[in-house]
Amino acid sequence: MDAFSIGLIIVVLVIALIAVFSSLRIAAEYERGVVFRLGRLIPLKGPGLFFIIPFGVDRLVKIDLRTITLEVPPQEIITNDNVTAKVNAVIYFQVIDARKAVTQVLNYINATSQISQTTLRAALGQSTLDELLANREKINQNLQRIIDEQTEPWGIKVAVVEIKDVELPSTMQRAMAKQAEAEREKRAKIINADGEFQASQTLANAAQVISSQQGALQLRFLQTMVEIGSEKNTTVILPLPIELFKPLIEFGKSVVDGSPSTPVPDRGTRSG
Repeated sequence: MDAFSIGLIIVVLVIALIAVFSSLRIAAEYERGVVFRLGRLIPLKGPGLFFIIPFGVDRLVKIDLRTITLEVPPQEIITNDNVTAKVNAVIYFQVIDARKAVTQVLNYINATSQISQTTLRAALGQSTLDELLANREKINQNLQRIIDEQTEPWGIKVAVVEIKDVELPSTMQRAMAKQAEAEREKRAKIINADGEFQASQTLANAAQVISSQQGALQLRFLQTMVEIGSEKNTTVILPLPIELFKPLIEFGKSVVDGSPSTPVPDRGTRSG
């Protein structure tokens, strides 16, 4: 074998090795290879080791199947009750059909982001401010459903949509603070009035019970003395029943009226 033949064999071997290494591809477990052979789509490749035809015959596009976290920038919205607010959100989605994600949309991440922004403005514009603040879970589910329906033809599955923050104007924040303060004052007054009503009912019931028993009032007076004396004070308060002073009160009234209640004894007249 002459030198020309040996050189030719070496060149062929080098070209073959280059072709083999050029056609060798590796896809991770979370990746899939979308291959176009002469412009036509062929079955998916991977995960693991696979070969493609080099030198421009096959074109490989790797698609990541892991969940992608997409943060939607703050969107200025006008709620249904004409309140201006800025709302931002976060979206979790993943590719479930790599072939559609390549063939049906140019850039599926950018397309999902744009759909999320427009849906966020449109959906929240149909809700009032109170609904946006109180029913956030329901709004999140509604956003997830709408975005998922629009991205399904692209092979995209939207798993979760969460509203992160709602930024309100300072004037609206002050108005809401005043409303909350007024609501708390209203509840405090209602509770105080209800307590006074219950206390008056209890006192009325206690007075009715005491007035129905002759010795109950005296026992209550004695109990009050025991409670006061238990603190070892130097001041002693002695409650007396009002019945003890009734004769004196009646005598005072009779003196004022000029007709004493007690008859004056007649000493008689001495005869001359």
